Amino acid sequence: MIPTKTARRAAAVLAVPALLITAACGSDSKDDAAPKKSGPVAEVSGKFGAEPKIEIAKDAQVSDEVVATDVSTGDGAEVKKGDIVRLDFAGNIEALGSTWAQRQGADPKAPRAQVVQEVGQQGQMLPTKVADALAGHKIGSRVQVEGTAEAIVGQQLNPQSGIKPGDPLVWVVDIVNAKKVDKQAEAKGDQAASEAGMPEVKAASQKAATITIPKGEKAPKDLKEQVLIKGDGAVVKAGEGLVVQYTGVKWEDGEKFDSSWDHGGASAFPIGVGGVIQGWDKGLVGKHVGDRVLLTIPPNQAYGADPSNQLAKNNLVFVVDILGTV
Repeated sequence: MIPTKTARRAAAVLAVPALLITAACGSDSKDDAAPKKSGPVAEVSGKFGAEPKIEIAKDAQVSDEVVATDVSTGDGAEVKKGDIVRLDFAGNIEALGSTWAQRQGADPKAPRAQVVQEVGQQGQMLPTKVADALAGHKIGSRVQVEGTAEAIVGQQLNPQSGIKPGDPLVWVVDIVNAKKVDKQAEAKGDQAASEAGMPEVKAASQKAATITIPKGEKAPKDLKEQVLIKGDGAVVKAGEGLVVQYTGVKWEDGEKFDSSWDHGGASAFPIGVGGVIQGWDKGLVGKHVGDRVLLTIPPNQAYGADPSNQLAKNNLVFVVDILGTV
C-alpha cells in the first residue's frame, strides 16, 4: 500500500522474491501428520551487522516447525507482536533474497535498503512466519529462523522455484530496531493554507484527507513540497524506517487511489534508499517527525511510463503525516 517503484496500486515497499512465493506469505498446509521437531541445523558465522555465512550439511534434517534461536543476543528491548521492526537478513539460498545485496547502480556509501515490517501482520519481504518468529527476541540480536519450505511458506510455495516442500530454508536476521506504533496516530497542530498553485487539503481526523486539485492549473513539472503542519520531532534520515499516514490522488482527475486510512492505519517502509518512488525519497528525507507534508510528484519521480502500472504517466499528489522513525 506504500508507493514503491513496482506498486500494483500503491503497493508494498519490498516484494517477497517471486521465485519463492506466489501469493501471500504464510502457511495454509492441511497436513495433519505429527511435526518433526529438532534444533537448528544451519551453522552461522559472522557478527551482527555484517553479512552472515550460512552452511547446512547435505543430509541435514530440518524441523517441520519454525525454529528461531539467537546466534547472538542483543541488549535492547524485547520485540513484541505489533512492533514495527527494521532489520537485515540473508537466506541460505538466493531465492530467499538478502538485504546485503547492493542494488544495481546504488552508491556503495549510501545506506542499504533494510526490511521494515510489522510483526504479526502479513509480510512483504520476509514471510510472515519468519517475522513473527522474532517476537520475544531482543533488539541487537542475530536470530536464526529455519524450517522446511512447507512449514514456513506452505501452499504459497512457487512450484517454479525448484524448492521442494521438505527442503530446509534458513533466514539469518539482524534486529536493528523495533518500535511500537499507534496505527491511528496523525499529525497535530494548525495546518497552513496551501501555497498558490498547490492542491487544497482538508484532513478530518481519522479519515483519508480530501485533496482538491486547483482548477485550471497544470501539474508542476518538478517535485514540489510544502510542510502544512510543522512537527518538532527528529529529522528523518535516509536508511531509517518511516511510519506514516498518507493519502494519494491523481492530479489529472483528483481521484483518490490509496490511503493508509483505508487499510487499518499507519504504514511503515524504508526511506531514502530507493525502496519507494523517488518523489517520496526526495520529499520526506530531511523532514521532521510530526510534519504533515504535501507533495506533488511528476511521473518521472513516480511510476514513469511503466505500462504495467495503472498510475503510469500520472502526476501524483500525496498528503503525508510523519508519525515516527524506526
